[in-house]
Amino acid sequence: MIERHMVSTAFEIPGYRVEQSLGIARGIIVRSRSVVGSIGASLQTIFGGNISLYTALCERTRQDAYERMIVQAAEFGGNGIVGMRYDATEIAPGVTEVLCYGTAVYARPAA
Repeated sequence: MIERHMVSTAFEIPGYRVEQSLGIARGIIVRSRSVVGSIGASLQTIFGGNISLYTALCERTRQDAYERMIVQAAEFGGNGIVGMRYDATEIAPGVTEVLCYGTAVYARPAA
């Protein structure tokens, strides 16, 4: 499993030298809101502020996509990921795709 400190949004991992680029690793999740969750969130919008039901759904979705990316990078033989990004696209009303991607790399501690 790739350790969290070995994932970077930059194109380097501080203290490490990338020896090999192994390709794009990605994790994709498609989620929809439940009817009950939508009703609860609608009630929260009446009062304004953070809509905690949607916040929790988004956080879980991003975490799941991130974990899938980590697994794919490890399957490639990587021990790190550089250039990690998230992307989201609404596929249909209430249905969203979340993609987490980056370049899987094999890196060694810098000398």
